[in-house]
Amino acid sequence: MRFISVTFLAITFIWWVLLLVSIFVSPPGLHTRGSGFSDFSYTTLTAGVLLCSLLFFSAPSMAMRVCQGLLTVFLLVNVIIIVSVPRLRAEEGPPGIASVVWATVITAYCVITDRVVAWGKREEEERLTGRPESRRTLKEWLSVLAATTILVIYIIITILMTATLILRARDASLEMDGERYFVDGGKYEVHLACVGEHSTSKDKNHTVAPTILLEAAEEPLEFDFEHWAYSAYQNGTIERYCYWDRPGYGWSDNAPSPHSAGMTADNLAEALAVAGEEGPFVLVSAGYGSIVSRIFSSRHGTAVVGIMLIDPLHEDLLHRLASPSRGFLLWAWGIISPLGIDRISGALFRGRTREDRVYGREATQGGKFIKAALQENLVADSLSKNEVASARTIQNTHTPLVVVSSGISVRRDEEWGRKQKDLTNLTDNLISWDVVNKAPHHVWDTYEGRKIMEKRLGQLVKSKYTAVEDGFEVFAPEE
Repeated sequence: MRFISVTFLAITFIWWVLLLVSIFVSPPGLHTRGSGFSDFSYTTLTAGVLLCSLLFFSAPSMAMRVCQGLLTVFLLVNVIIIVSVPRLRAEEGPPGIASVVWATVITAYCVITDRVVAWGKREEEERLTGRPESRRTLKEWLSVLAATTILVIYIIITILMTATLILRARDASLEMDGERYFVDGGKYEVHLACVGEHSTSKDKNHTVAPTILLEAAEEPLEFDFEHWAYSAYQNGTIERYCYWDRPGYGWSDNAPSPHSAGMTADNLAEALAVAGEEGPFVLVSAGYGSIVSRIFSSRHGTAVVGIMLIDPLHEDLLHRLASPSRGFLLWAWGIISPLGIDRISGALFRGRTREDRVYGREATQGGKFIKAALQENLVADSLSKNEVASARTIQNTHTPLVVVSSGISVRRDEEWGRKQKDLTNLTDNLISWDVVNKAPHHVWDTYEGRKIMEKRLGQLVKSKYTAVEDGFEVFAPEE
């Protein structure tokens, strides 16, 4: 039985290594669409249980069997939740389901192993001495205490993982606007929603009212950015807008690793095509999202009739996003994210809702979002930087451009201010560059920022275009 346990540990270790590698480079079949790090955590727990069983193999006890039995029960509950909730079943996929089932089987096996070893020791003692030995040495008692303590910690970990899974199951019932669309050959889904009706009216130059296409900064777009766009829609500044969640954000699935900004732009283009959205589009993006929008604009120039960048990230500053220390912290935080300590305490004691966890203030604590942030970190200064540098060389120079910068960011960081100015040269048709004095990086968090953004967006929408064979040619924007 010791040999069998060592064999199971070797199999678990190989699976653990594969899952660890898949976080950074996803082998075929090992991509999970929304669990983040859950499969890796279940496998780590499995290895821990096997190691504990082997370390204290010769000191079986009732306490160990009870603890291992409780682990089996809680893990079986995890299996039932994942299999019975369609959204969780899709997010975990075969790797996640296999990991939790394997963990359940191994803990049950460890119960049997401990019981068999205890029976074998008793039989051997009766054969040699005529009676089973009821006393333990100090070393044996210390072994039992250590094994029980370790297993109790494992039980607490499993309870936290079960509670996190229950929250995920509850969050899966949250209704969303729009739809999810499969992209990248049906590997995962991204969320896309539109507000307002398609304009059917055209002026004498055959111009239709453009659709505003929103791209989030470093947080889910629905948290507060989309609220600003909805206000502009209600005020009549715009007739229609669409928004989406990048892979790993909001209601969208995780993409396989590696995943660059250019791949994200292609995901957006594919989702728009499947949804039947043909433009013309005015792109409105902030922070890191501006990198995605710029790549999208360069690859779909004929459909893009305006660009609005809100405190955008410059390609020369992507190295900040790609910091190794930041990447390590994201990875470490992702590994413990299945415990859901913040999310559980938020739900129990701070009144956090499903909205908070899916796209609100606690969305960044979920394993899915952390994995997406880690993917951005891993390729920011390589693949993504090369893609946006190429995009700049093929950007349509006639496209109207608006840049709105954070006054706080510009004053605090001289390099950031210089790069904001450089981004005003993306096209030859700059409508305006506004530095909002007291606005933070999220410019729309201030009234003055929202007012300027809505004003400039209105100017972009009212710019005059005429249809030409290779795209849209710009006349003067209306004041």
